[in-house]
Amino acid sequence: MIFADATDMQAKKAALRREVLARRSVLPEPDKIEAALKLRDLAGGIAVSPGQVVSGFWPIRGEIDLRPLMARLRKMGATIVLPTMVGDDLVFRVLDPSGELVDRGFGTMGPPDTAEARDPDILLVPLAAFDTRGHRIGYGRGFYDRALARLRLLKPIRAIGIAFSVQEVAHVPNEAHDAPLDAMLTETGYRRFPMEPGA
Repeated sequence: MIFADATDMQAKKAALRREVLARRSVLPEPDKIEAALKLRDLAGGIAVSPGQVVSGFWPIRGEIDLRPLMARLRKMGATIVLPTMVGDDLVFRVLDPSGELVDRGFGTMGPPDTAEARDPDILLVPLAAFDTRGHRIGYGRGFYDRALARLRLLKPIRAIGIAFSVQEVAHVPNEAHDAPLDAMLTETGYRRFPMEPGA
């Protein structure tokens, strides 16, 4: 019965993932560019402090482009890191804006292995779908759930989902191991969820 329930949950997540990614895939390119610039202009909502480490991500598969946002956060004093998949884990390496980027697989780019590894204070999380409770569906491999579980044992950390507003759904089916978000940033604004400190 437990196996059947788990299989049903995965099927529901997969169906929702397909539905929302299909919506995202038909967004017009000018709208995507405009959304990326709006993200940049909403950087103040993240409330980054000088010296804090912020993990961004290199956009793939039609994800919202947060490179303008990362550039603005760097100007606000943040150290920007990008994730690298190492086995089943993520390692976060410092992004040098004038340095080399290398192919990290799955269409993503990142700093080379020689770049310094730093654990982020703020994690900007890519996703397929999200709801008003702070639950998300990723791409099904659990990298960010594992990274969040590890990082939250080390120190206080904020996990902020990054997506287009069309990726919001009424309800994301969630399991005990699914790490919730603290906040969400789309082109329409910054939204805190109840579990975020100071909310």
